[in-house]
Amino acid sequence: MAPSPTTSLKLESGLKERLQRLASVRRRSAHWLMREAIEQYIEREEARERLNQDALAAWAAFERDGKHVTASEADAWLGRLEEGEDAAPPVPHE
Repeated sequence: MAPSPTTSLKLESGLKERLQRLASVRRRSAHWLMREAIEQYIEREEARERLNQDALAAWAAFERDGKHVTASEADAWLGRLEEGEDAAPPVPHE
């Protein structure tokens, strides 16, 4: 396995002290905590971007054909799912 390239990160002294304290309590290195935090941030932001792209695609489809479900139809379907029912989603209509 090839070594990972090094990245430099400048932290304010107060943040660096907090990081060192947390690393000590968690019995992890500060490096591990920073990698974990960055990975979680990237995963969260990628998921947010996927959601944004899905919303844009759904809006484009609505503008194209006008098909939709009402909020009450969606709420009723989600309520059935929440109760454990294997309910089919509502059929979009104009």
